[in-house]
Amino acid sequence: MLAFKSEEQLQLVQREEIDEEEDLFELIDKLTAHGINAGDVKKLQDAGIYTCNGLMMHTKKSLTSIKGLSEAKVDKICEAVEKIVRKAVVRITTGSQALDELLGGGIETSAITEAFGEFRCGKTQLAHTLCVSTQLPTNMRGGNGKVAYIDTEGTFRPDRIVPIAERFGMDAGAVLDNIIYARAYTYEHQYNLLLGLAAKMAEEPFRLLIVDSIIALFRVDFTGRGELADRQQKLAQMLSRLIKIAEEFNVAVYMTNQVIADPGGGVFISDPKKPAGGHVLAHAATIRLMFRKGKGEQRVCKVFDAPNLPEAEAISFPSHATSVQLTSSFLDNFKTFTITKCITGTKVFATSCS
Repeated sequence: MLAFKSEEQLQLVQREEIDEEEDLFELIDKLTAHGINAGDVKKLQDAGIYTCNGLMMHTKKSLTSIKGLSEAKVDKICEAVEKIVRKAVVRITTGSQALDELLGGGIETSAITEAFGEFRCGKTQLAHTLCVSTQLPTNMRGGNGKVAYIDTEGTFRPDRIVPIAERFGMDAGAVLDNIIYARAYTYEHQYNLLLGLAAKMAEEPFRLLIVDSIIALFRVDFTGRGELADRQQKLAQMLSRLIKIAEEFNVAVYMTNQVIADPGGGVFISDPKKPAGGHVLAHAATIRLMFRKGKGEQRVCKVFDAPNLPEAEAISFPSHATSVQLTSSFLDNFKTFTITKCITGTKVFATSCS
């Protein structure tokens, strides 16, 4: 992690320099300060529970099933956790003033933001911009954290990050160094990558998880109506994992989604479409954004569904940044992560960076 060096070179503040009161999720180690034995904390960590938020997502029955934890101990642990846990939602700028105003300040942490629309309407470009803006300090409407990018369609481009970083006055090499990337090839691979992220997020300050796109591999791996029920069940499990990651580590989850034809969309709509994934995906997303092409190079974003935002639209113009040739130093900083070890049960998947 690098410290600020100048106004022109905006990089991440060292995690050790961030005040304890500014931490956006509470590590389970803090239980020792509330009278919990360090050995009991270690047992929780061995069971894959790293944060107080994550512990609250377990029932007392599941906690007592951990070897060495009695009901009395679990009750004491739960009481201590309730005193520690608090949530500080951060809004991360999208880089567009109009879109930020539409979203009430930017992309929310501890929430899932879904962007759906046809191809070439700006969903992936926004994902690339968020990879950079998330690394801005919080006083510049950033998240002061790292980014995890799960790519299911092969559309991520490191060379696109370079001009975006330069636009924000940031060092492109440092920005790429704080993005971990994984290419998923099946829905099972995609789910396993999410499991592996839990261990990394417990160790490092992540503020954004991007899944581009959430539905693509499900549409490939499950075909026909005969497999629809199974597909939706697996999709629901993956979305549940995303919700837990968002809330446990207080990260923003930005996922893109495809669209399908909607024969019942109405006779007054020339080309009716609706987001893929059905009701399962619709209920999981906190905020749903509909992207579409406008006149010329315009892109239009509409709040399709949100608990705290009015239905409105924002029109943006994509930036025509000059393409930058990546040097070897940039590529050396870019990280990918893969699963190296699978642990069954409640434990997470170990990962490695290359």
